[in-house]
Amino acid sequence: MIVHQGTSSTGRIGRLLRARGYEEDIRCPNIACSLPTNFDDYAGVVVFGGPMSANDDATEHGIRAELDWIPKVLQFETPYLGVCLGAQLLARALGAKVWEHPQGAVEIGYHEVHPTAAGAAYFDAPQHMYQWHRDSFDLPHGAELLATGEIFANEAFRYGTNAFALQFHPEVTRDIMLRWLTGGTRRLVARGAQMPEAQRHCNLLYDAAVERWLIGFLDSWLPAAGNDTSRVI
Repeated sequence: MIVHQGTSSTGRIGRLLRARGYEEDIRCPNIACSLPTNFDDYAGVVVFGGPMSANDDATEHGIRAELDWIPKVLQFETPYLGVCLGAQLLARALGAKVWEHPQGAVEIGYHEVHPTAAGAAYFDAPQHMYQWHRDSFDLPHGAELLATGEIFANEAFRYGTNAFALQFHPEVTRDIMLRWLTGGTRRLVARGAQMPEAQRHCNLLYDAAVERWLIGFLDSWLPAAGNDTSRVI
């Protein structure tokens, strides 16, 4: 589990993976945590979001370390799940551009994502997912687009058989959302940002469906651990 701040939480993803029998190995390269070089003991990699950009490798040592490390994860064919910044880092590691919306728009709050034909295996229908980002990415060469959105075209993709990028935040619980709203008020003035009252209301409407979606997705991405001694990074 790769996080980008010392106070970050693995949220719903961490809870569901622990329930499947996995042990979390949480590391934060931005505070000088090392990254593993041997993946034999690991069942998968989850790279979460953060306030920095995937383009900040010149100023953030941890971002540069992750961009150099992700190709090794793919080379070992270790299952990879990138969430928001983790999705953008995967895209950039695969040679695609990461960029801000040219009109300064963002996706903050609950925005609907629409499955592509390829994404029908992972999404039954369009679904409101929690978002908090200003950057997006081009689709990497060889990747398969799974979901699209109104403000940003690329919401989810698969690379190979077991590397996935999600621009949205299925790990976010109501408690995490409320904490982000308290700390990120200044970002709510941008086009595409929902006001706190709307976010709290949408959470009541859509959060249970997000959890059901994530359970199904994790079932297909990483089966229950059983007696396996491998861990999740």
